[in-house]
Amino acid sequence: MSTTRSSRPMTAAGGVVLLLALGLVALMLVRPSSSAGSASSAPAPADTSVDVGFARDMSIHHQQAVEMSFVVRDRTSDVAVRRLAYDIINTQANQRGMMLGWLEMWGRAKSSDAPPMKWMGHTFTPRGDGSLMPGMATDSELDALRAAKGRAAEVLYLKLMTTHHRAGAEMAQAAADAAGTKEIRNLAAGMVRGQQSEIGLMADMLKERGSTA
Repeated sequence: MSTTRSSRPMTAAGGVVLLLALGLVALMLVRPSSSAGSASSAPAPADTSVDVGFARDMSIHHQQAVEMSFVVRDRTSDVAVRRLAYDIINTQANQRGMMLGWLEMWGRAKSSDAPPMKWMGHTFTPRGDGSLMPGMATDSELDALRAAKGRAAEVLYLKLMTTHHRAGAEMAQAAADAAGTKEIRNLAAGMVRGQQSEIGLMADMLKERGSTA
């Protein structure tokens, strides 16, 4: 796999959120700390570590979730769906900023030749259709979401995001269990809780719209 692995570019608004998050993380990590073993004094995780692999892969995974949420926000006027999309945009863009910020502080590249999910002990071979990791939507599915309106857009978004969250929660649980840094363990554990909660919420929202995941 090439070092340029990435999903489609985020919208300008998403980029602004990401840059703000990166700045906050950088300030937090370089601030002096009196506690031993702080993020600024602990050895950086190895390039092949769970911590670095997770930060790289989940940043890409999150990027697509943010992109899909921006799309559906503009394809429906439904308050509940727009609120969910807004929450995902803010949460995942900020988490992505934190992970990219840690990679920067650790002196690790933000992309790699390694296959996705190698840090989990298994690899996923991208199919060349935009789905770079399990749970990610294909280019065709993203095009369908952009073309949909109203209830159709809501249902498609909720289905795609449910699949996205299920795979994301599995990845996050693996990192929460095996990462060497408390920063990644804590962030990943929070992702598991948040995404599982949203999976339940989306199941109810799909049921209200006469559909299932």
